[in-house]
Amino acid sequence: MSHDKIVILTGAGISAESGLGTFRDEGGLWAQHRIEDVATPEGFHRNPDLVHAFYNARRQQAATATPNAAHEALARLERDHPGEVLIVTQNVDGLHEKAGSKNVLHMHGILAGALCAACDHRWPAPGDMHKTDTCPECGALATRPDIVWFGEMPYHMDDIWQHLATADTFVAIGTSGEVYPAAAFVQEAAINGAHTIELNLEPSSRVSDFAETCFGPATQIVPRWVDQELSR
Repeated sequence: MSHDKIVILTGAGISAESGLGTFRDEGGLWAQHRIEDVATPEGFHRNPDLVHAFYNARRQQAATATPNAAHEALARLERDHPGEVLIVTQNVDGLHEKAGSKNVLHMHGILAGALCAACDHRWPAPGDMHKTDTCPECGALATRPDIVWFGEMPYHMDDIWQHLATADTFVAIGTSGEVYPAAAFVQEAAINGAHTIELNLEPSSRVSDFAETCFGPATQIVPRWVDQELSR
């Protein structure tokens, strides 16, 4: 069995079959709001009540969601693969951890977290957050979801670039390939010699950058790829 280091990027597509919609789903939470209003610092400054209501709804939705076969397969890969397996996720739902994955970097934050914009203190978010919530550390009236909004720097970027530089295999699952810096990960990994794989419902905008591709529902193609990887 291979001892290769595997770095996996996951996007909204891996959680879609758990009932959590992507940006492009019609009728979902994202379809009801403009991104500028609910996913930017400026939107939060203009209307904190709207932003908190939006993320309260997302938090409640994620809390009741269960991992699907794709999440479970990646947890199994981490458990049984003799080499290192790292998940870098754009998702904020926490389903990788629910499935049993432990080596996870949340580059866009997590719904279960709260952040003080004044002192950067972090703590577990309550089910409902409000603009009147104060920071338990400094007391400031500056509580916000611990989510990376558009225009903000994703978390863990120094660590992520280092992992991409030492990966033997890079896999992108359920991501559109349209948002940077994550869209550049495949090229960074390939430059450093990694074998690159896209597993997606349909080809992403970066599909030509991958050495290997497989398309279909994540609950089907991800477990199949994990089985193949563990049998090597």
